[in-house]
Amino acid sequence: MSANFPRQPGLAWRLAPAAACVILAVGLWGCQTSGPSDITGSLGEKAEAKSSDPRRDLDAYRERFRANPKDSEAALKYGKALRAIGQKAQAVAVLEQASMANPGNQALLAGYGRALADNGNFQQAFDVLGRAHKPEDPDWSILSAQGATLDQLGRFEEARQYYTSALKIVPDEPSVLCNLGLSYVLSKDLAKADETLRRAYSLASSDPRIRANRALVLGLQGRMNEAEVIAKADLPPDQGAANFAALKQVLARKHASGGEKMPVASSKRND
Repeated sequence: MSANFPRQPGLAWRLAPAAACVILAVGLWGCQTSGPSDITGSLGEKAEAKSSDPRRDLDAYRERFRANPKDSEAALKYGKALRAIGQKAQAVAVLEQASMANPGNQALLAGYGRALADNGNFQQAFDVLGRAHKPEDPDWSILSAQGATLDQLGRFEEARQYYTSALKIVPDEPSVLCNLGLSYVLSKDLAKADETLRRAYSLASSDPRIRANRALVLGLQGRMNEAEVIAKADLPPDQGAANFAALKQVLARKHASGGEKMPVASSKRND
């Protein structure tokens, strides 16, 4: 989902303001990448060539977009670069303008919908993503993103129908499983969350966001020894320790709030 930033200790646990991760009824982190850092689970953006410098993309595509606001490729790249540096409202504005100029462009609608979700406009995001999706040519990544927006609206059962549809297209896709697991976390069904995130982790244990969510669910169940092993897995000692310390802080806040808010690391993938 756009750019790769140098990983900092505890980055996967950083509480974000919106999928990768927004705060609605629950706090979320960034397991969804470049923007849903976005929401519950992943916004399901498809992998593209990774950029080494999002600010370079920002400068390049800003000029292209300003020269021609109807340039859909420039708008998409510019919007992703804006999201990558945290300018989410501006990304929405750019993609809205481009979508209006290209009303039939499905890729632009999908990008606009994800930007809306990233910015916390969940109902509008769901509606726009629905316009981007063609039932005759289903796109699992859009279905998963729609599920993530419904989770943020508290419509958990509906969200899971979208994840189920996505999994029929891409069985055992880790990012969709992670979203599904987080959906169960949000509705406090920890048994199903544990089962689903264990499956996602078995398929993509190297993904730091999936690992973060797996450790979180273990911690929520009081299985701190297991959570610590996973939080520290394959990391330098200082970063592993920082991740586990961040996990304990999150769990402490959850217990202090009486369990009303359950922060989760949203599972995103790199653009």
